[in-house]
Amino acid sequence: MRRDEDGSVLLLTIGYALLALVLVFVSVDATSLYLAQKRTQATADAAALAAADGFVLEVVDGAPRAELTADEVRAQAEAIVAADSGAAVASARTPDGVSARVTVVRTWRPPIATLFVPEGVSLEATATSRTALD
Repeated sequence: MRRDEDGSVLLLTIGYALLALVLVFVSVDATSLYLAQKRTQATADAAALAAADGFVLEVVDGAPRAELTADEVRAQAEAIVAADSGAAVASARTPDGVSARVTVVRTWRPPIATLFVPEGVSLEATATSRTALD
């Protein structure tokens, strides 16, 4: 009766080892995706902050006023995003003349499971920053 059970522990061990490897691979890919999204958001935040600092100072009724232009917002955002390889500015605009809204995109490719996602996943992050003269 013991001869029927020979090798069954080995099969279970191999099965659990394969399951553990799959879990490790999925965890590595999920962590990589999370970090790529965080990096994209940080790039968008930095670009929006720089774009909000690209204002033109005007004096209206004796009070200083910071005015943003769409061209300057885009130029400042692209200058920051150019330092981050793999990211690109999707849009950079000023909705009200005192805020800069920047959207950054990046394509994430999994480090391990590239067979299942060969084109990668498009990540997008939007940040808004305001100028203030107080």
